[in-house]
Order: sequence, then C-alpha cells, then structure tokens
Amino acid sequence: MDRKSFIEKALGLMLVVLPAYSLVNCSSSDDSSDDPNPNQNGQSNCTDNGTVSSIGSNHGHTLTVSVADVQSGAEKTYSIQGSSSHDHSVTLTAANFNSLQNNNSITVSSTNDDGHTHSVTVRCA
Repeated sequence: MDRKSFIEKALGLMLVVLPAYSLVNCSSSDDSSDDPNPNQNGQSNCTDNGTVSSIGSNHGHTLTVSVADVQSGAEKTYSIQGSSSHDHSVTLTAANFNSLQNNNSITVSSTNDDGHTHSVTVRCA
C-alpha cells in the first residue's frame, strides 16, 4: 500500500469511527442526583437547604449551586466538567435565581461542546 492509499483509508476510517464514538460516549442518560427526594421532611427550600442538580444525557458532568449563590441572586456561570473528558458551561441568570429563591425548579441548557449540549435542571433540596 502506498502512502496516498494509506492516508485515504485512514481518513475514511476516522470519518466512521469518530462519529460512532461520540454517539456511544454521549448516549447514556444518568442524572447526577442519586436521590430523587433528598429532603426527607418534604420542605424544599433553596435558601435554607440548597439545591440538587440533574444533568440530562450525563456522562460525568456535575453542577453544584450553593445556598450562598441562591441567596445572592446574581447571574453566575458554572463549569460542569466534573469527571467528563470535556467541559460545558451553564449560566444561571438573576431570573433563574429568583425562581429558586421562590422554591421553583429551573431548567437551562449547557453550552455546546464536543458536539452536544445538556439539559440541566436545578431544584430545591
């Protein structure tokens, strides 16, 4: 096999393998929260108990929104890389924090990285 044939075959193989790898790598759905009801007393309150986050189609990403962040209410951008090999960012606006202060859950989208985004839900603990 000559050099040109080798390069053409290698590039062709990469065009098949890389998209397949992305599909396999991002196909599982595992929320970062193990307990669907972490607050056992039934009193969900973001400013007292903090938040719990879940990330759709997750593969190692995590998000922690602190009580101090909820109480502050100022727009903030978070990195959700966690143990994943790539990063995404999630921005919570002042309006999002206002919803959390009123004990309502919010759902936002992450930035697009590695060819995909994640739906991120933050709810009161």
